[in-house]
Amino acid sequence: MSSFEIRASLFLASVYGLRMLGMFLILPIFAIYASGLSGNPTQLQIGLALGIYGLTQAVFQIPFGMSSDFFGRKKVIYFGLALFVIGSIIAGSSSQIENIIIGRAIQGAGAISAVLTALLSDLTRDEHRTKAMAIVGGSIGLTFALSLVISPWLNDKIGVSGIFFLMALLSILAAIIIHLYIHEPKRTNKKPVLNLNDFYAILVRFDLGRLNLGIFVLHVAQISMFMVIPFYLIQQGNLPLHDHWMIYLPILLLSFILIVPIIIFSEKLKQIKLAFLLSILILLAAQFSFIYFSNDLVGIVMSLLIYFVGFNFLEASLPSLVSKIAPGNQKGLALGVYNTSQSLGIFVGGFVGGLITTFYGYSGTFLFCGALIFIWFIFSLNMNIPINKS
Repeated sequence: MSSFEIRASLFLASVYGLRMLGMFLILPIFAIYASGLSGNPTQLQIGLALGIYGLTQAVFQIPFGMSSDFFGRKKVIYFGLALFVIGSIIAGSSSQIENIIIGRAIQGAGAISAVLTALLSDLTRDEHRTKAMAIVGGSIGLTFALSLVISPWLNDKIGVSGIFFLMALLSILAAIIIHLYIHEPKRTNKKPVLNLNDFYAILVRFDLGRLNLGIFVLHVAQISMFMVIPFYLIQQGNLPLHDHWMIYLPILLLSFILIVPIIIFSEKLKQIKLAFLLSILILLAAQFSFIYFSNDLVGIVMSLLIYFVGFNFLEASLPSLVSKIAPGNQKGLALGVYNTSQSLGIFVGGFVGGLITTFYGYSGTFLFCGALIFIWFIFSLNMNIPINKS
């Protein structure tokens, strides 16, 4: 990678990280906080307050992606961050669950993930895009680990309302980074015309649809699993919730190290498809490993490591493949569809995963995830990997 590509990847990864830190911080503590709000919110309302973010993300990813193809990436990013700031302030200023739901919906409406990914693809060459996406994926993983460490401490210091206001400040900081350090490349091609034919053409392409299925399954499984894994760690390891970071952080760091040889194998030896399929099988193996070692803390930890090795590689590879396959002037639109699939996966993973855990227990959740991953593997067997440009 050139110094320009490394710098662009690191700055955009920092924007991803700041954006996601604001979201991850609330996850371990919100349900307890919301249950004590005035009006005695129901579990359905609490779940809606958490889940509606993913739903509005899914609704607005495509319009934002299309708009970035037309108006430019940075303008749309600024607008999305402004929506997130407004939603954070609304949620942080209220003690009523209804207003928090509105605030969370507005937060989700600032759906800039597709635009950030499209901008990263604009600034990096095809042969280095997986590494650039891996930097972004690494920042998200480290942000997740960091949130598990500092969320209880922040809750003690500033409370959940304060964390919402912190989200707003982090988004403002992200906008400043974009303004000062990211220069959007000039477009040599004509601006695309926004029309339904473009959207339909992207939507019906089977090669892109297969990748959209992949990110959907990847995040259905992730959210479903992490409704179960904390209970595994508590029940089998007698590990209090506030100490779970001691498990997650080393696993995430080690998994980032372990995917380096996989990336080298896939890129240098031109074995992208084989590495991709093997990573899906690694995810599948992790699901059955969780079931087999459900009563053994060491086995659960090893299963988590196996899972994150596959997950981190696929999380980096999928958007890279989308950006390679998509038409040059419609990358934003294609990545908008892709990120919509990701957001729907988060929403479905929380809702359906919760139902399955309720009726079929922990093993049922991992079997559900395994079945989806196996379907994804079958659909991926005959995929064509685009050749890198020289």
